[in-house]
Amino acid sequence: MDKDRVAEILTEIGTLLELKGENPFKTRAYANAARTLEALTEPLEKLISENRLGEIKGIGEALQKKITELVATGRLAYYEELKASIPPGLVEMLQIPGLGPKKAKALNDKLGITTVDQLETACKAGKVADLDGFGEKTQSKILEGIQFRRTYASRHLLSDALALAEPILEGLRGHPDVIRCSTAGSVRRFKEIIGDIDFLASSKQPGHVIEFFTKQPGVLSVNAKGETKASVVLQGGIQADLRVVSDREFPFALAYFTGSKEHNIAMRQRAIQRGLRLNEYGLFRSAEETRDPKLLVPCATEEDIFKQLDLANIPPELREDQGEFAAAERGEIPRLLEWTDLRGSLHNHSNWSDGRGSLEEIAAHMEGLGCAYWAITDHSKSSFVANGLDPERLRKQLKELAEVNRSWAAKGSDFRLLTGSEVDILADGKLDFEDDLLAELDVVVASIHQGFSQNEAEMTKRLIRAAENRFVHMLGHLTGRLLLEREPYKVNQRAVIDACAETGTWVELNANPYRFDLDWRLWSYAKSKRVKCVINCDAHRHEHAGFLRLGAGIARKGWLTKADVINTLALKALMKELGKKRAR
Repeated sequence: MDKDRVAEILTEIGTLLELKGENPFKTRAYANAARTLEALTEPLEKLISENRLGEIKGIGEALQKKITELVATGRLAYYEELKASIPPGLVEMLQIPGLGPKKAKALNDKLGITTVDQLETACKAGKVADLDGFGEKTQSKILEGIQFRRTYASRHLLSDALALAEPILEGLRGHPDVIRCSTAGSVRRFKEIIGDIDFLASSKQPGHVIEFFTKQPGVLSVNAKGETKASVVLQGGIQADLRVVSDREFPFALAYFTGSKEHNIAMRQRAIQRGLRLNEYGLFRSAEETRDPKLLVPCATEEDIFKQLDLANIPPELREDQGEFAAAERGEIPRLLEWTDLRGSLHNHSNWSDGRGSLEEIAAHMEGLGCAYWAITDHSKSSFVANGLDPERLRKQLKELAEVNRSWAAKGSDFRLLTGSEVDILADGKLDFEDDLLAELDVVVASIHQGFSQNEAEMTKRLIRAAENRFVHMLGHLTGRLLLEREPYKVNQRAVIDACAETGTWVELNANPYRFDLDWRLWSYAKSKRVKCVINCDAHRHEHAGFLRLGAGIARKGWLTKADVINTLALKALMKELGKKRAR
């Protein structure tokens, strides 16, 4: 078991102990130990094998034994017994926004609540509002949270779907009876939230392909299995469906099952206007619905289908019936951004605040990935939960960053760590650092991390004031949303975009799969105002560099090209752009 998984279990133990009402010092010890493990620069296995784990501050004898047991066996009896001693409904209640372990325990102690359904009933009866430390407002928030979780219960993050879909797709590609295969549906269209995963394959032996699909390693159960269709449940409860068609039908089925529904309706209407019929089986010269192969208009690819309907090829990401037909008629579908166009990320964190890696480790990893630059923008002092930096610590970090860059230059590398800060936008729109300190940084990202309860006018004014600061390069995760977890705060996004256009401020496309903020639906408006996009990982660990690919997919869905995205620039050109707003 790796250190990250061990840290997750230690954090969960702390939460479970809090639910049981254990000594707060004991519960905090587990949370602190988890953070310590996350920040380790040496392999955990090495520390254990050399019997040095106990030398680390905060890892006492009891914790040392538990961590060793987890790493050695992949299990921990203490954790399993603790988990079994607590009603699972109490743990489930912690998924309700704003409901922490202390409140969950109070609800259990005073009202005997052990499930979300019981909690909802108690709230509707007004019993929760009568408890000390709760009140009407908290009761209302809990009911809203329950409804929010229920609404999104069968929805999943795109990133989770891709992680499950790609190994299966790779397996299908390698199967000797598969001619062509692809994902379809919302996954192929790169929707930020998906319902299920659709696969399509062509084959002369569909039964063999279906059998192979239902026996993939990630399959937990098989819901249905026929000659040409199968439905399974994958890890995390995501349903996946496979259809197998003939290779002649493949392009038509792929277009149909990719969708969207609205796009397909427009495509079928367009075919009818030309005396044709389009469905999942083909494009036919007919005034009526048909599957007659004698009437088929041969199309080897989706591009051929679009061509027969007098359209340029429309990439899957754009198939939402939001302007793609007019653009395709005029031959004006843009060449969309490729993730390989990106040179680095301008919003990332290190172990100076709430990230995992040291400056040296981050530089080595990102340079090894082929990035040209990587900005370190740790939190400012008001984000104390994230170990935000005060001015003194930030200036100390600047010196260390300079030293890291000198060492890479000495090796003959052009890679560079950029200095920066993700500075908090305070309630009145002022920034957490003074301008003279911001002026010393290469990159300044201004973001809101607290005070979400302000009304739309106040929140909009707050963001606009930050954009007006000439030292702010970009606004980070504009709406504060966390997909499937937290609704966006109220803000007039178009008014903020207008302010960014006037001030030369960029807008971030935060590529964390829980955020994808700014939403893809607003990038066309931002582009019309000539506001530049910055696709940022908001990385807190090395593997988050992979978010660049996800962010590029969302940017494509927002019709963005290489020219629309700042971090496609080479380092020298980027530094020039970073200086423009300050020179205004």
